[in-house]
Amino acid sequence: MQRRRFLSLPLLAACGALARRVRAGDSGLRAGAAMPDKQKRRPGAVKLFLCGDVMTGRGIDQILPYPSSPEIYEPYMTSAVHYVKIAERASGSIPRAVDYAYVWGDALPVLEDTAPDARIINLETAVTSSDDYWPGKGINYRMHPANTPCLTAAGIDCCVLANNHVIDWGYDGLRETLESLRAAGIQTVGAGRDIAEASTPAIIDVGGQRRVSVFSMGSTSSGIGRAWAAGRRKPGIWLLPDLSMASVESVATQVSAARQRGDIVIASIHWGSNWGYAIPAEQRRFAHALIDQAGVDLVHGHSSHHPRGIEVYRNRLILYGCGDFLNDYEGISSHEEYRGDLTLMYLPELDSNGRLLGMEMRPMQTHRFRLRRASEADSRWLARVLDRESRKFGSCVEYQGGVLRLCHDSRT
Repeated sequence: MQRRRFLSLPLLAACGALARRVRAGDSGLRAGAAMPDKQKRRPGAVKLFLCGDVMTGRGIDQILPYPSSPEIYEPYMTSAVHYVKIAERASGSIPRAVDYAYVWGDALPVLEDTAPDARIINLETAVTSSDDYWPGKGINYRMHPANTPCLTAAGIDCCVLANNHVIDWGYDGLRETLESLRAAGIQTVGAGRDIAEASTPAIIDVGGQRRVSVFSMGSTSSGIGRAWAAGRRKPGIWLLPDLSMASVESVATQVSAARQRGDIVIASIHWGSNWGYAIPAEQRRFAHALIDQAGVDLVHGHSSHHPRGIEVYRNRLILYGCGDFLNDYEGISSHEEYRGDLTLMYLPELDSNGRLLGMEMRPMQTHRFRLRRASEADSRWLARVLDRESRKFGSCVEYQGGVLRLCHDSRT
């Protein structure tokens, strides 16, 4: 049997450094390449790339250069390879041992053209070779550490980890996840060796003595078990016990301790159900309180498998549910009315005080485990749905030439 050669942690770090040099426009790496046009950006503004769940484990991991051992422990599935076969029955042949950029597809030129200052995702998988799966969990996502360059291929700055899959392969799997991502030059937040580490923000330097400060927390409403909560001497995630004012105060304490003048503060929350458009009143109250009481500038919500309504509250952006961005659900028949295959790249632009200046969203579709531009018909459908749901909060969504734009509903 041929022996696979895996990437070492130092080599992963080199991959991360390479990705950062490419993004910086190093002339030795990008000879002849045009730099992204930033002239249209407002002076002093910060542009972000945000998305929902990035699930590069299981089926997607199987098509990457170094697939994990395929055994999984689900009630109706014993091998991650089966998810690839299901997708192939729906969409056609999917290549194996793809290059690390493959899964991002048409999202990569969008990132290059828009040149966001910070790229933040909810990584909903463990990055580990651990076989210590969490018993009774039902679904266990993992991506082999040697496949971490699929994240640096998109220049990801920060992975938020307070979600219901990061400890699918035990605490050893969590430890290796943290080590693998950090070795690749990707910041992590929301999980750690104890609650102090889990609740410490990721700090992204966006130039001009400005920083984006990212906090990551989870809610039991998304399916996170209380056993995963980090403690003073216990690894885990920053798990909110509830959405009460006491929880708001705990976030406010962390924000106050870490914030520097001029920081843009993001609270990234894994909460809520997978399907449906209804936003529970307690989520809305909590999001508003984070802005009013904790000084948060942007609420980045995720867990839903499809995008949900958007609110602008006191000039601050609230994304209640970003929807999945990458997953291996292709070909699985379930909740088709929500069009979970359609995904969004959220590209908000904020001023130096964290106030929303505007946001465009680029619609994508997952096809053969790869992102491609959504068709005009699908883009218009998604715009109509988001417009309908966002008007409930005083916002609206317009479709303009393949781009969705957030606007204000003048009727509210």
